[in-house]
Amino acid sequence: MPAVNAPLTRDRILNAAEDVIRRFGPAKATVVDVARALGVSHAAVYRHVATKAELRDMVVGRWVEMTMPSLRAIAAKTGPAPQRLRRLVDALIAVKRRRAADDPEVFTAYRTLAQGAQSVLIAHVEELVGLVAMVIRDGVKEGTFRKIDPVAAGRAVLLATSRFHHPAHAAEWTDPDIDAAYREVWTLLMDGLCVAKRRGKKY
Repeated sequence: MPAVNAPLTRDRILNAAEDVIRRFGPAKATVVDVARALGVSHAAVYRHVATKAELRDMVVGRWVEMTMPSLRAIAAKTGPAPQRLRRLVDALIAVKRRRAADDPEVFTAYRTLAQGAQSVLIAHVEELVGLVAMVIRDGVKEGTFRKIDPVAAGRAVLLATSRFHHPAHAAEWTDPDIDAAYREVWTLLMDGLCVAKRRGKKY
């Protein structure tokens, strides 16, 4: 537990908020409850966080940000686009499932809190679309993907694979047939994205 005399920062506030969520659930993610957990006045917390809504957005924003570094790194790499795209979506699936398994209380709370953090989620989805579009754009340039709108195709890829990485589908991730379903969806996506001479290859 942080020292009482340690400077009050947004990181300390977020750490306390996540601890409160783990112990008591998302309904207790309020400025007053977090202040109580920190042993400070709610006025002290309000100097860093203006409203309960801002605190909620901060918690959701931190959660989604922790999923992004590995995805950004994969999208920025070079190499054949079909394989990079598969690695990118595989990593997205893996990081969401890992967060669900490693921190289930916060993961469950995230799904509840996210309903009121639409601006944060919109920005998150837009970044994901941008990363997928980056790889698709490279595939169009290298001639492995058809000449299509990379952004529209990026949205389609995320939508088509949402069952495997969107938190709303978390209950389905333990289905023993989920990975086989993912492979089938991926084959269809590649059939749609790739130029004819690339179809039938493994990705």
